[in-house]
Amino acid sequence: MQDHLNKNWKTKFFSIWIGQAFSLLGSQIVQFTLIWYLTKETGSAAVLATSTFVSLLPNVLFAPFIGALVDRWDRKRIMVISDLLIAFITLLLIILFKTEHIKLGYIYAALFLRELGSTFHWPSMRSSTSLLVPNEQMSRVEGLNQSIKGLLNVVGPPLAALLLEVSPIYIILFIDIFTALLAVIPLIFVNIPKPVEIPKGNFSSASELFNDVRFGFRYLRNWKGMLFLILTATLLNFLINPGFTLTPLLVTQHFSGGAIQLSLVESAFGIGVIAGGLILSTWGGFKKRILTSLTGIIGMGIGILLIAIAPANHFNLALAGMLITGVMNPIANGSLTAIIQSNVKPEMQGRVFTTLNSMASAMSPISMIIAAPVAGIVGIQGWFYIGGIGCIIMGLFGMFTPAMINIEKEGQRRQQMESADLK
Repeated sequence: MQDHLNKNWKTKFFSIWIGQAFSLLGSQIVQFTLIWYLTKETGSAAVLATSTFVSLLPNVLFAPFIGALVDRWDRKRIMVISDLLIAFITLLLIILFKTEHIKLGYIYAALFLRELGSTFHWPSMRSSTSLLVPNEQMSRVEGLNQSIKGLLNVVGPPLAALLLEVSPIYIILFIDIFTALLAVIPLIFVNIPKPVEIPKGNFSSASELFNDVRFGFRYLRNWKGMLFLILTATLLNFLINPGFTLTPLLVTQHFSGGAIQLSLVESAFGIGVIAGGLILSTWGGFKKRILTSLTGIIGMGIGILLIAIAPANHFNLALAGMLITGVMNPIANGSLTAIIQSNVKPEMQGRVFTTLNSMASAMSPISMIIAAPVAGIVGIQGWFYIGGIGCIIMGLFGMFTPAMINIEKEGQRRQQMESADLK
């Protein structure tokens, strides 16, 4: 599957990777700026909840269909068009803010369309990685991806807040257009190999598109280990996301802290993510990537349990728990992504990644609907207990489930069979 790769893969891949990193920074700044504007102008929790909801919709509703399109179309072209579409939406926002014609509905529409562009872009980049990066380097590259995400989460919001103090919003939004161009220019000059085993071009009918989507689901259903992996990632979101949403209440109500303590908790997690990504990129993980991922999940469970058991007068224990959770997060997620990139055939990766993204995104509102009343009954720390114990059980379940622990062996077997069929 990777016979085309050569010693120059780093030049090709990292020229794209650096541009994408700048683009992510621009998106972070825009996201923070728009949410801050909504907060300042409306002060409404309902408005903020609606903005989150419209941002989730493209992933939840359209991701499986987008995955089929990504697997059929030219991924390089998808990334270029997606970046330019997102930049165009930002340009319209600039005009609306500059002319003072901005309205709440326009911001909702912009958030939806920007996320729609990202829903095309993200699986295209992820599924192209396996065509650009040698298999043995996949975990290290994913470690770097996790680190840069952690770094941007730490740097992006404060940078946006600083810019808001010195510049009008429409000037700040120009940064997103500049960073989008930085992402597009390398893509124009770098050739991304294409999968060759499926028909290319447009779908001749809606039924053909639905057939491709159904084939993607059937592919997962027939590979029990990969299906378990997707379900594990989905359940992980269900267990962990509410904890982060409830963290401000934990800080204020349990630890009697304020903004400084909350910022310390968030910084501890962000620093942990950066460190964990760097550890994975340097170490590369165990020979069995699934073992690395499951170890990371168990480590996250231990970190969350430390937060749960921390007494009110031991805030530092909660900080340590959040740091451990941050370190283990990229070790779990980076290895999981590398498993998909290394074992799922390239012409199926768009559908597999978008299925994962769709299910994980759907978990966010569902988990909060369930977590809020549960936390009201067992207390905020009670949910951290549930999340921590749940992660540990999931990790151990994976280690003692043959379909999971042997997922890479099964992936190699499938690739050998597919190679034999092509001869």
